[in-house]
Parts: sequence; structure tokens; C-alpha cells
Amino acid sequence: MSDSPTTEFEEVREQAIEALEREDLRSIYVGILDESEENEFFFGNETEDPHALQRTAATQLGMLCRVLADQSDLTVEQVANLAAERANELGVQR
Repeated sequence: MSDSPTTEFEEVREQAIEALEREDLRSIYVGILDESEENEFFFGNETEDPHALQRTAATQLGMLCRVLADQSDLTVEQVANLAAERANELGVQR
């Protein structure tokens, strides 16, 4: 085991791993970028109702935009615009 101090990234990673073990989860999104910048993501919900899914997606996107805006010195709107552009580039199909 290393004697190096734990980074903030490592702490957040451990918190996320622990949170995924909770029994009361109703929606999960995990996005992973590795050093080669390969995209991998996991998205699951307890509902198939389109309206509930829209609310859940908006909440998750809002949380992510807020955190990224705070950490990157951008506005929420700038982050959302960049995310929309990138989403279109990804060409993900369901």
C-alpha cells in the first residue's frame, strides 16, 4: 500500500463506490473516461414512465451541470451548451 496522500479524485471515487451499494437507489448514472479517453457509461432507472424519466434525467443533468460549472469557472448554461454539442457528436443510439 502506498504512503502517498489520498487525492480528492480518489476520495470521490470511493464515496461513489460506497453509494452504489445503497438499496434505496432509483436512478443511477456513471460516466467513465479513461486515459485513452474512451467513453463508457451506465444509466439505469427504476421507472419506465416517460414523465418520471424526464424528471429524473433533468435532475441528474442539472446536478452534473452545476458541479461542472462550479469546478470549471463556466456558467451552467455554458456547460449545458457544451454538453449538448458533445452529445450530438457521440452519436449514441439506444
